[in-house]
Amino acid sequence: MSKISPALCRLVAALLVLPLAAPLSAQMGAAPPKSEIAQRIEKALASNIRTPEERARDAIERKPVQTLEFFGLKENMTVVEIMPGAGWYTKVLGLTLAEKGQLHLFGGAARLAPRLKEWGLDKVQIAEGKFVTRPSGQRGVFDAEAIEIPLKNVDMVLTFRNVHNMTPAARAMLNKAVFASLKPGGVYGIVDHTRRHNEPTSDENWRRIDPVIVIKEALDAGFQFEAFSNLHYRPDDELHYDSQRPSIAGYSDRFTLKFRKPAQ
Repeated sequence: MSKISPALCRLVAALLVLPLAAPLSAQMGAAPPKSEIAQRIEKALASNIRTPEERARDAIERKPVQTLEFFGLKENMTVVEIMPGAGWYTKVLGLTLAEKGQLHLFGGAARLAPRLKEWGLDKVQIAEGKFVTRPSGQRGVFDAEAIEIPLKNVDMVLTFRNVHNMTPAARAMLNKAVFASLKPGGVYGIVDHTRRHNEPTSDENWRRIDPVIVIKEALDAGFQFEAFSNLHYRPDDELHYDSQRPSIAGYSDRFTLKFRKPAQ
């Protein structure tokens, strides 16, 4: 039997490794370029109008770049933010849309008007409309007498950690108003604290809501359920306790749902 030369052995070994090495090399190459909207959101996140406390919530808790990319935000969109609270997302959205888009705030938003001037977000508009609420008798949850958004053909409506504060009847009013405000094909994005499916309301879970209920209510309003994201899944939140308990406050498990108004 003839002997195989060491050189030939080395050549064969090299050829066998090549198919494996190429993908590995590709994986270790440069990261894919960031999308244009991701770059604009990151620029907004770096703005000096944001406080250190707001910045501290970016990477782990709120993930605004990934969340807004998931919803399909574009720089030239007209967007409505429902119940903007203290304005955490208002700053990010207002800055991202400042050049080519438009941000409107609706639902208890008038109190932010003076802050918008301080932040230099003069282009952001308060959408007055009708947002008439009343106590429901349940802790932290309000009912509604009228909800009407005074805008039509908007591209996107977003609300962050708010729908758990509303009765089913109030959420139905909100969904109807959002549907009427969106253009055909427009997006409705919802983020909120996760409650276990079919779990009754208690002192520990009233700040949470069952995502199955949120999906059903949106479908009942005429929306198409397009996608969900596990961006805000928290394996260490067992869904047993109030989302504001010190051990999980700011880091509760949250669902992220994307709906669309039918194009036709």
